Amino acid sequence: MVQHVVLFKWKPSTTPQQIAQAKNGLTQLPKLIPGITAYSAGDQCSPENLGKGFQFGFVMTFTDAAARDVYLVHPEHKKLVEFLLTVLDDALVLDYAF
Repeated sequence: MVQHVVLFKWKPSTTPQQIAQAKNGLTQLPKLIPGITAYSAGDQCSPENLGKGFQFGFVMTFTDAAARDVYLVHPEHKKLVEFLLTVLDDALVLDYAF
């Protein structure tokens, strides 16, 4: 299995409607792309002040690295990434197998 951990920093100009659109798009991906076994997401709420400005994060679990690789090039994922590039100031991705 592969965990796909992603953190987002929204551009200062990103509207609440655009954030909702991004979150909704992410929520739809497990329904559209095979190999995703779990998805969870949420806004930054840590009191530790170690978030480095990242405001939102999500975790996807894939059956294996091959499923993750299919996701990365899947047209639905690529379409969402195109939109995300217009609203994100930065992103951080960390994948690990377990």
